[in-house]
Amino acid sequence: MNNLIQATNLDNNPADLVQPDRIHTSMYTDPALFELEMDKVFNNTWVWVAHASEVPEAGSYKSHFVGRQPVIVVRDRKKQVHVLLNRCRHRGATVCEHKKGKTNSFVCPYHGWSYALDGSLRGVPHPESYGDCLDKGEYPLVSLRVEEYAGMIFATFKDDIEPLVDFLGPAKKWMDLFMKQGAGYGIKVSGEHRFRFPGNWKIQLENTTDAYHFPLVHKSFLSSVDKETEEMLDFVNGPGYVEDLGNGHSVIVMIPNLIDLEEELDRPIPARFEELAAELRSDGMEEEQVRRIVRAVGGTGFNLNIFPNVACSMAFFRVLQPISVKETEIHHAVITMDGGPAAANRARLRIHEHFQGPLGFGTPDDSEAWERVQKGASAGEDLWILLNRGLPGEKPSEDGLIGDVSAETGMRAAYSQWKKLMSV
Repeated sequence: MNNLIQATNLDNNPADLVQPDRIHTSMYTDPALFELEMDKVFNNTWVWVAHASEVPEAGSYKSHFVGRQPVIVVRDRKKQVHVLLNRCRHRGATVCEHKKGKTNSFVCPYHGWSYALDGSLRGVPHPESYGDCLDKGEYPLVSLRVEEYAGMIFATFKDDIEPLVDFLGPAKKWMDLFMKQGAGYGIKVSGEHRFRFPGNWKIQLENTTDAYHFPLVHKSFLSSVDKETEEMLDFVNGPGYVEDLGNGHSVIVMIPNLIDLEEELDRPIPARFEELAAELRSDGMEEEQVRRIVRAVGGTGFNLNIFPNVACSMAFFRVLQPISVKETEIHHAVITMDGGPAAANRARLRIHEHFQGPLGFGTPDDSEAWERVQKGASAGEDLWILLNRGLPGEKPSEDGLIGDVSAETGMRAAYSQWKKLMSV
């Protein structure tokens, strides 16, 4: 393909940067394009902001972002969740600087305007100075539309957008399967670590459903596990698949016999979990529940990408936050069984630390690869990123399109939705 694209000239349609089998390199490097994405993508679709366990009771809150706009996710006294712009209506200062906590109200530190948990303006110091030119009912914190599915909370600036369940579509059944990691208990976010890498947010978006890189980039991780686990993770030539689920969502099934964690409980317990199983049995737990918990501890056999900013990735949530055209922040949130056995949750934490933790094997290797992609994107003026792997074998499925496990079907799905939003 030899047609030249002047990417910084956005008088051209940005959708021209996405072709059926490739994207233009300026998708990673063009500052003007990034600014347009923040509006047309992040301000005009459903964006993940929290898991319900992060705001479990009245007054619980967490800080987050929708695109680059700071928001507060908070549960009010009636247990309803609100997503509020973190910006005082008086002079624009943020009203919350903590990552999470519990409060009765939000108070601006600049002039003391105070807001209730639902965002309504509750008090203004020295109101007499305003006379009758200030109606408190007209100045609540700006509230986004909020909907929830399977404990996942999403928000949007767009009032006339389709319902969340329609946006998620076939991704809903995979979300339901992912939540079976609770093994009969609730799912709970038990902490996260955050890091930034010098690269565009879409580079990470591509990674979640990319099996092609795994045996090369994560060779050090594979050398650190037992033989049984290594064989289980040798999935590039296996029977797995990638499926386009519509609206930019996709799923990669790497280990098909771990799709539904409540099936095949009579399978042999992996050697690495025998000690955990013995400890659960010694606590008086019935064998079926022991097997259910042990099977859930290892996580699912798939990664689910929910466009544009969150992934349900085997045993954790991965959230991406665009910072600039060449910088992205990643949140890796570990999930445990809410009220589940301490031994099982410890095992979950050790697994998370081994691969995704700050000193684990997976995160540093992935980050290095993402950084190299961004660096290489600066080489050459009119080059394209290929996304054609698996295209010849891709075929229609019940929910969309399906390709082999190392196909770039998921990336093509994401960029198809990107193109749709950027074309509006």
